[in-house]
Amino acid sequence: MRAAPRGALVAQAAAAVVVVLLLLVIVRLPWAGDLGVHAATVQRLRHNLLDPGNPLVDADTPSPYYSPWMLVLGCVARVSDLSVFWVLRLGALVGLGLLVTGVWRYVRTLSGRRAAPALAVLSLLFLWGTVLFNWSGFYGLNSLALTVSYPSVFALGLAFHFWAWLGRAVREDGGWGMWLGLGVLWAVILLCHQFSGVVASLGAIATVVAARPGRAVWGRLGCGVVLGLVVLLVWPYYDFFALLGAWDGLESVHRPLYEDLFGRYWLVLLGVVALGVRWWRDRWDPLVLFFVLGVALVAVGGVSGQYAWGRALPAVLIPAQVAVAVEVGEAGRRAVRVGWGCALGVALAVGAWTQVGTVGYVVRPGDLPAAVAEKYREPWVGYQWMTRWVKYGDVVMARAGRPAAQIPAYGAYTVAPGYPDFFLPDEGRREEAVRRYFAVGVSEGERGAILREYGVRWVMDTGVAGGLGEGLREVGRGPGGQVLYAVVR
Repeated sequence: MRAAPRGALVAQAAAAVVVVLLLLVIVRLPWAGDLGVHAATVQRLRHNLLDPGNPLVDADTPSPYYSPWMLVLGCVARVSDLSVFWVLRLGALVGLGLLVTGVWRYVRTLSGRRAAPALAVLSLLFLWGTVLFNWSGFYGLNSLALTVSYPSVFALGLAFHFWAWLGRAVREDGGWGMWLGLGVLWAVILLCHQFSGVVASLGAIATVVAARPGRAVWGRLGCGVVLGLVVLLVWPYYDFFALLGAWDGLESVHRPLYEDLFGRYWLVLLGVVALGVRWWRDRWDPLVLFFVLGVALVAVGGVSGQYAWGRALPAVLIPAQVAVAVEVGEAGRRAVRVGWGCALGVALAVGAWTQVGTVGYVVRPGDLPAAVAEKYREPWVGYQWMTRWVKYGDVVMARAGRPAAQIPAYGAYTVAPGYPDFFLPDEGRREEAVRRYFAVGVSEGERGAILREYGVRWVMDTGVAGGLGEGLREVGRGPGGQVLYAVVR
C-alpha cells in the first residue's frame, strides 16, 4: 500500500471536522444571498402544489425555481408542521450528504488510495484563493456555509454521483436500465439548477470521451440522452428550453464572476500542475478533458460578453482540485508523493485561513480570536419581526435589494421581484413602479395609484426617507431602522 495509513487517517479526520462544522452551520442556517427566494418557493408549494404561481410577486407565471427538489421540499412542508426554514435545513442535510458521498464515489473511480476522497473534499472546500468569494454553485467552505440549503448544492451532489455512475456504465457496458436511469438523473440535475446542470454535462462528456466506448455504448447513451430531453420537455412547472433565451439578460448580474480571477482562484494552480502531469501520462485523462471543456466555455463567455457562462467556472475548478488530491497518492516515487502532499498541505492551510471566518457561524463572534473575528462576515438579518402584521399573500411595497429579496420568504409578495425573472412579462414595469413610488417629488396621488394597481397593503422603508404620503400608518419597527407602514387608503 503506497499511501501511509496515518496520512489517510489525518486527511479523513480533517474532512470529518469540516463536515461537522457544516452540520453545525445548518442548525443556524445563516441568511445571505438567495435564501429568500428558495424559502418563498417552498412557501408557495406548501400552499398550492399544482399551481403555485410566481414565488416572489402576486402573478400567475411559471418559475424555474419550481424544480423537482423544491417540489419534494414543498411536499414535506405541506404534510408537516415544520416552518419553511426548518424544511430548508432538512434539505441542506440531504444536499450536504449527497455532496460528500458523491465526491467519495467519484474519486474512488479515479483512485483506490484511502486518503484520496478525504483529500478531495478538503481540496474542493479550501483550494481556492486568498480573496473570499461567495456565489450559488461555488462550493468553497464559506460559500457553501451560506448556500448549503440551496438547490445548487443538491444538484452538485447529484452531479458527482452522476459522474461516478456514468463512469461505471461506460466501463462495464451497463444495461439499458442503467443508461435510461442516467438520462433521467441528468434531466433532474438540469431542472434543479441549470448552471450546475451545465457543469454536470461537461463532466459527463469528459467521462464518456475519455473511456472511448464501443458502438453499443453510444447507442444506449443516445437513448439515455433522448429520455432526459423528454423529461425536460414535459416538466410541467416551467419551460426549460425557454431558459436558453434568458442567458442574454443576465450579463450585468454575472459580470463579477470574471473579476479578480487570480485572487479568488490562484491556489487552484497547484491542481492545474497536477492536471499537466496527468495529461503527460494519459492524453485521454477524464479530469484533463473536463478541465479543457470548462476553460473553453468560460473563456468564450468572457470574450463574447456572455458573462452568465461564468457560472460554469466549477467545471474548471473541480477537475483541478480533484486532480491534486488524487496525485498525492498516485504519483510514482515516494519522494514525489511526499512533495505533492506537502505542497497540497500548505495550499490547504492557506485556503483554510482565508475562510476561517466561517467558524463565526457556529461560535459567537465575540468569542473568536481577534484575527479570526476580522475574517467573519455578518449574515443578513431577516424580516421575521414583520409577520406579526403581514400575513401570507399580502403585497408589500419594498425597495430593490435586500428587502425585496427577503420579504417573500415569509409568505408575502413584493411589487417587483428581488431577482431577475425571465418568465414575468411585466417585470420592467413593476421595477419602474417601485422606483417611482420611492422617488423624491412624486405626488401623493401617483403613489396612491401605484399602491392600488398592485393591491399593496404594506410599505416597508427605512423610516428616514419621509414624504411617502399621508395614506400610511406606522405599525412596527425592525432591525436596521426598518419601518413597516400599513396602507390606510
